[in-house]
Amino acid sequence: MIDIHQLRKNFRSGDETLHILSGIDLQVGKGEMLAIVGASGVGKSTFLHIVGGLEKPTSGTVRYGDLDVYSQNADSVARFRNERVGFVFQFHHLLPEFSALENVMMPALIRNMDREQAAGIAASLLGEVGLGARIHHRPGELSGGEQQRVAVARALVLRPDVVLADEPTGNLDSHTGEAVHELLKTLNREKGITFIIVTHNDHLARRTDRVFRMADGNLSREA
Repeated sequence: MIDIHQLRKNFRSGDETLHILSGIDLQVGKGEMLAIVGASGVGKSTFLHIVGGLEKPTSGTVRYGDLDVYSQNADSVARFRNERVGFVFQFHHLLPEFSALENVMMPALIRNMDREQAAGIAASLLGEVGLGARIHHRPGELSGGEQQRVAVARALVLRPDVVLADEPTGNLDSHTGEAVHELLKTLNREKGITFIIVTHNDHLARRTDRVFRMADGNLSREA
């Protein structure tokens, strides 16, 4: 489903060029759940941002089926990102003044979906992530794990092809993080949602289909 070829990303720092990604190749099948591990600062988040259409590579291609993402103009890339990719970050980035239901609805409303339809989909997703009784609570009334579950539901509201998760359990205690990871695993197994997860947690990473380690700008598969 996703074909990444010779992906490179460089940054200028004064007179120096920093080679963050050095020609990465990766193919991701529909319904797979992959983990990417590695030390802080090696480029894991940059890689995820490029795969998701958030940041343009220096060179290389990211293809979703027949679509070459970065051969498009900026507006088309933004539309692709909004329609086909869901994001879950370490910090949930929920809007504090809105309820869980309203936070999950937000991407659908931005897409001009009918409000009643968006509310129905959002309520159903919140039920699936175990928050059916908490849909009218604001983020400040929810635990950290519950807030991250809202963020997962929000990532799914437009039925994306892939969910990219950047340290989704990194801000949670081990028990709560385990529960959130189990939720992602269940969604992958029961709904066939494709996940690429960046994580520092080797224990959680080993429970995915494939694990890749990023170092020196490259990805290598873990045994």
